[in-house]
Amino acid sequence: MTVGIVGLGLIGGSMAKAYSAAGHRVYGWDLDGSILEFAALTGAHQGTLDKDTLPLCDLVLLAVPPQAAIDWLRAHGAEISPDALVMDLCGTKRVVCASCFPLAERYGFTFVGGHPMAGTHNSGFKYARANLFRGAPMVLVPPEGFTMELLDRVKFLLAPAGFGKLSVTTAEEHDRLIAFTSQMCHLVSNAYIKSPTARSHKGFSAGSYKDLTRVAWLNPAMWTELVLENRDCLIDELDCLMANLQQYRDALEQNDAPTLERLLDEGRRRKEEVDGR
Repeated sequence: MTVGIVGLGLIGGSMAKAYSAAGHRVYGWDLDGSILEFAALTGAHQGTLDKDTLPLCDLVLLAVPPQAAIDWLRAHGAEISPDALVMDLCGTKRVVCASCFPLAERYGFTFVGGHPMAGTHNSGFKYARANLFRGAPMVLVPPEGFTMELLDRVKFLLAPAGFGKLSVTTAEEHDRLIAFTSQMCHLVSNAYIKSPTARSHKGFSAGSYKDLTRVAWLNPAMWTELVLENRDCLIDELDCLMANLQQYRDALEQNDAPTLERLLDEGRRRKEEVDGR
């Protein structure tokens, strides 16, 4: 197949490497020309995605932030083949899907929202790897009234990336869940590391510290856009977290061992309930 990839950072670059490694032709585009050139030298893509190569693509992946994905599709939608499938790979879905589904109807191609549940705390093409998505979950937001034929087509087109489970949901449900499973983790990690004690942690920290602070190492501009787009869902989760933390603080302040033990046991049992041992 022929694949066009917009944005050659960690996600787009890993997609490019995966499809190229599987023997497919990849055309890439990135705002940074040096990245585009370097990716070509590594064999991640075989040419530039432009007005001549875009109409040849069976699959177009938008691996840029939501507003950039919308802007690109508005500018280039008329050049995409009606037989192509276009998928964004953004971390939120409501804003991008609300704009891209109508664009797909206007120009005649098929659009499906997508969110690969894989990544690292590092960003950029230099960290991209062909096996990044191997066995990882992939969340899909298909258009209203989708068919099993469309899902089979998506599954076939995504096969070279090596995803494990494919889940189907709505843009609204995606953003509600991702506020908890991803965005909250980044905010909490980023806030936690701001303690003055962090400056003297070395020699006193192990796995717990590393696990909790890993995603504090984030891309500030990208995450600002993502969390602001999803601020209503994220505020709900933050309110819940702060209310829970207040209970722990109250128990500590009051030296209330029974309450503190109960709170800790509730958290332990909830972890067992949702994730097993």
